[in-house]
Amino acid sequence: MTETPWNEGSEDITYEANRIWANANVLRGTYLPDKYGDVIIPMTVLRRLECTLESTKEKVLAAYEADPNRAPRALCRDAGLQFYCTSRFTLAELVNDADNLAANFFAYLDGFSSNVQGIFSGLSLRDHIKRMAEHNCLLPIVQNFATMDLHPSRFDSSRMGGIFENLIGRFYSNVDAGQYYTPRDIVRTMVALGLAEGAEDTYDAGKVITVYDGAAGTAGMLTAAEGYIRHYNPAAIVKCYGQELMPQTYAVGMAEMLIRDQDSTNYRQANTLMEDCWPNMSVRFVFMNPPFGTEWGGKGASDPNQEKYVTGEDADHSQQHRWPAGLPKKNDSQLLFLQAAVNKLTDDGRAVIVENGSPLFNGDAGSGESEVRRWLLEEDLLEAIIALSPSSFVNTGIAVYLWVISKNKRAERRGKVQLIDATEIRHSMRKNQGEKRYELTREDREEIVRLYSELDDSDPRVQIYDYREFEYREYTVVQPMRRNYAITEERIETMLAGRALSGVWDEEAIAKLQEKDELKPSEQKRLAKLMAGRPAYDAIVAALRGAVSDEVFVDPKVFGDHLREVLKNCDATTALRNKIVDALSERDESAPIQKDRCGNVVYDKDTRDTERVPLLVDVDEYMEREVYPYVSDAHVTFDENLAAKKPVIKTGAEIPFTRYFYKYQEPENPEDVLAEVLEFDARAQSGLTALVDGE
Repeated sequence: MTETPWNEGSEDITYEANRIWANANVLRGTYLPDKYGDVIIPMTVLRRLECTLESTKEKVLAAYEADPNRAPRALCRDAGLQFYCTSRFTLAELVNDADNLAANFFAYLDGFSSNVQGIFSGLSLRDHIKRMAEHNCLLPIVQNFATMDLHPSRFDSSRMGGIFENLIGRFYSNVDAGQYYTPRDIVRTMVALGLAEGAEDTYDAGKVITVYDGAAGTAGMLTAAEGYIRHYNPAAIVKCYGQELMPQTYAVGMAEMLIRDQDSTNYRQANTLMEDCWPNMSVRFVFMNPPFGTEWGGKGASDPNQEKYVTGEDADHSQQHRWPAGLPKKNDSQLLFLQAAVNKLTDDGRAVIVENGSPLFNGDAGSGESEVRRWLLEEDLLEAIIALSPSSFVNTGIAVYLWVISKNKRAERRGKVQLIDATEIRHSMRKNQGEKRYELTREDREEIVRLYSELDDSDPRVQIYDYREFEYREYTVVQPMRRNYAITEERIETMLAGRALSGVWDEEAIAKLQEKDELKPSEQKRLAKLMAGRPAYDAIVAALRGAVSDEVFVDPKVFGDHLREVLKNCDATTALRNKIVDALSERDESAPIQKDRCGNVVYDKDTRDTERVPLLVDVDEYMEREVYPYVSDAHVTFDENLAAKKPVIKTGAEIPFTRYFYKYQEPENPEDVLAEVLEFDARAQSGLTALVDGE
């Protein structure tokens, strides 16, 4: 078959998509609106395959009728593709015998090769044929699709992918952003970046090049990568591998793989987080747009067993080795997909992955997200992060970023990370597609690739850093204990609100226990203890209120002796009195610094704060500049313990992209703002007056 391998033209598929979408009117009443796609998607796939087979259909039929036992492989050779159909029926032929339409339709499907029948089986097409026949809407559906020209010579894989994804976006509009639709202009940019450097050997004649997508959707990444490579190296042998979970998009992707004569066994319907379909194989390139914000664990996971597979709890099916840096929070799987991508790369492999903003900075030091970023940086895998314009996707207006991952960095890139702000490299679309208002033209893509390849930070849109720029340590900063102590009404109320006496009497805990229908023995014991503590509680509060005065103490020992005298007739243990001492204290910068029996300074835990100090910055210099001018007696410590059973990790990594490209905007003159407000108010009053007078 002939097909433009790398289509640079406009992909306005509105007319075709609207025409296919119009079939929903025929299904109204037979299907609910959210189920229209269950019919229209497989019918579109069928017509696409039928159009693809047109040129060799007679040859296949002649060979099959001459030898009904002809081997499937031979029939594929006759068709010039990896699939065929031995039935004389077409959708147009089916219309000619309306009385036997359903039966003939089943016979037509029986004539397709087994790989195509597998697609339609997964989409339950036979069930839908039967249902439409029962509700008298099968004939108009077949008539409509029979007249559509979806031949590859008219719609290459790129345009056809756009049509499918437009339809899927309409029929399954409740999907999460980035679930499967990556606009073709972004796909092309990703592929161009992936092959921009470190891929010179891909131009060798007869070179075997492997490409993988673990969130393959309709196979757009794979078809674009193949088209790009073959455009520049027609003699290359491009092998595409993909995994996709959703049956609708898998069917579309499988159809396109067959049409492009890719090995259909290399495209699988599988959950990438639960299974690597080729565990012993590595690939040269990975292009992927994992779903944004999709849960990998808990109730929101796509499969109830997924969390066990990811965490390694299910030892027989564990995928834990695929995420060497650890696990992000359960509510977002993007950094799992990213690690899975790195796991698939050869030693000279490269990947370009679409992410939203969350993987850049979510998670504090020691969190799963931080540890993944730290791993990427310290293993020198991250080449570049490129910010694209918001409103670049059809079903979300959020900002997206391209992460360029490489295992074969060129010498100038080693130990460095490049940030590129490409948010203004864009063109407005003639007509918006959902949330998508901007697109990347060929010139835009070439400009982004140029900025990436030149590695020159003289352009304000490019910044280059030592990878350690994005790592930091969390230092604990505390101040010496300086407090005064007093018994006042205000401090007593603060103490009670702070629940310093909750071990004696806890009204809230008692109420919760009493609300239970049945108490465990331990709960009964706790309730009895709390109920019995009310007299002691009342006595302590009464004694404190009876000792209210203006006297202020700065020595905790002296105040402790005073408090012991105040509570001498109360049931108060030493531990309880110490709690009360703390609760009746206030920080006092004029009080003397407290020390322990050995003369060591005692630090006030209530002043505890955290300072994030960049790894490349000397902590003493940082303190002199950022802390000591404001807190002269601060004490700083770093207590990371990686040898502990549960390691305390205080070294973190984040990439606050927007902070590096922040542009200060001078605020408007307040007088100008006031003048605009007054003018607007005057117009509003004038309009209201005119409205009232008009009545």
